[in-house]
Amino acid sequence: MSDDFRVGDHVRWNSEAGEVSGVIIEKHTHDTEYKGHLRRCSPDNPQYSIQSDKTDHIAMHKGSALHRID
Repeated sequence: MSDDFRVGDHVRWNSEAGEVSGVIIEKHTHDTEYKGHLRRCSPDNPQYSIQSDKTDHIAMHKGSALHRID
């Protein structure tokens, strides 16, 4: 599956608590600090901020960890 996601895409991913779903709220294409850690991002290797459907928690993941939900 393509790693090219957009803001507003509904996605799912695996976490230590099980499968989670949410909506992409931001695409990061430059290095970004997240929860006190520098996340390496680039236009060729973006990371995405996703708001959980269930808890409204914000998570950040690489596209390779995400699966689009239709």
